[in-house]
Amino acid sequence: MEALLAFAAALLALRLGGLLAVRWRARRAPELAAWGAALIAYAVASAALAWGAAAGWGAPAFRVYYLFGGLVTAPLLGLGSLLLMHRKWALWPALVYVGLAIGVAVAVPMSGPWGSSIPAAQDHLDFWPARLVALVGNIAGTAAVVGVAIATIKRRPLGNALVLAGVAVAAAGTALSGLGAAQTGVFVAIAALLLYGGFTASSPTRR
Repeated sequence: MEALLAFAAALLALRLGGLLAVRWRARRAPELAAWGAALIAYAVASAALAWGAAAGWGAPAFRVYYLFGGLVTAPLLGLGSLLLMHRKWALWPALVYVGLAIGVAVAVPMSGPWGSSIPAAQDHLDFWPARLVALVGNIAGTAAVVGVAIATIKRRPLGNALVLAGVAVAAAGTALSGLGAAQTGVFVAIAALLLYGGFTASSPTRR
């Protein structure tokens, strides 16, 4: 059941990310591309949860989960918020960071043993470089999302409130990941729905 719920959350996040990609193709708004990529990364992380719950956790499943959930989702969300504010300078640093994150997730050594619950990063990864890179990326990405949402909440009250709620739910899901894949999957699904609603409500119409 845990694997099924996590996989259902992955399908939902993937569908919402795909809808944002369709909007991007129609409007060519760069923030939609970044947000769509973030929700797709969130979906892959949730699929890794299902993988770990169904087949047992090990280095391959955890590398996928850590890369897409721990390293790149929040920075991509932050990039979308900055692009919404026409901060195009943020694109190249974000792409460099994503490349670095991929390299870290693929190459960093991991230690065991592996259990049946969602692995805690501190039990399998050294602080340098993997956990430090994730810490920097998540702080920067979350700060960008929250800062832009608060700064523009008077112009987009509903959309930005949904975005802030989605970020809070995603953070709660990460903090409570020890409860299991099913519960974390529920947090993923709720956060993805809130974020999608916020992005589509707050994206300005471009002429």
